[in-house]
Amino acid sequence: MSIGNTPSADRPSVGRALAQARTEAGLTVDEVSTTTRVRVPILQSIEQDDFSRCGGDVYARGHIRAIARAVGVDPEPLIEQYAADHDTDSAPPPVAPLYEAERIKSEPRRPNWTAAMIAAIVAVIGFVGYTVVSGSAGDSGKTSAQSSPSASASTTTSPSPSSPQGNGAPTAQPTDTGSAIAAAPPGKVTVKVTAESGASWIQATDGNGKQLFQASLKEGQSKTWTDDKKIKLIVGNAGAVQLFVNGKDLGPAGGKGQVVRLTYTPGDPTQG
Repeated sequence: MSIGNTPSADRPSVGRALAQARTEAGLTVDEVSTTTRVRVPILQSIEQDDFSRCGGDVYARGHIRAIARAVGVDPEPLIEQYAADHDTDSAPPPVAPLYEAERIKSEPRRPNWTAAMIAAIVAVIGFVGYTVVSGSAGDSGKTSAQSSPSASASTTTSPSPSSPQGNGAPTAQPTDTGSAIAAAPPGKVTVKVTAESGASWIQATDGNGKQLFQASLKEGQSKTWTDDKKIKLIVGNAGAVQLFVNGKDLGPAGGKGQVVRLTYTPGDPTQG
């Protein structure tokens, strides 16, 4: 496979455009390699417009698409430019997305028959107890009513004029806080990120430096993490990401295309 045609003066080559976008996003070659699963030598060759290591046009397009999404740019113009530079069909047969981050599929939960039987037994016992108590209360109520009919008639009270019910005012109802997410438990910090207006590359680590997440979020996807000490974030294309910390909406994480580094601790709703 050829390295590629020389780009025109007003249009960077595919590899140069990807390298420039990665630099502007504040990402290293190793970080992009981890996200896309494209090996570092291949990624470096692509940034130099050498696609001979890709193993063919189909794989080259797959690498370009994965790298472009990781650095926050639209892959389609770059794939069209690659096809034009290498005289290949710009609409190849669809292939499986081999280079996207793996999605963890949860296994179907099996029914817990033991818990169901225990719940049924508790329900039966509760029903029997309720029936016995209700019958006893009904008998005692009949005896009291027969022994003192005048007393029951005289114990009816009217609402106090000073009470809100006496004045016809409505009873106050509890208000809903309207928080976007539940507040963190005492002594913990909870952070939620939502890709609301575009894709974004996210890296999250906990207070011990353990990596909790490192991948690209597509538009509409969300992730939430909780820790005792702190949550540290690196957010690419920060303007597309909405932040919620300890139940409070902090708005966008930054500007469009900006890469930001943030730290949050328990009881700290402001950006660190």
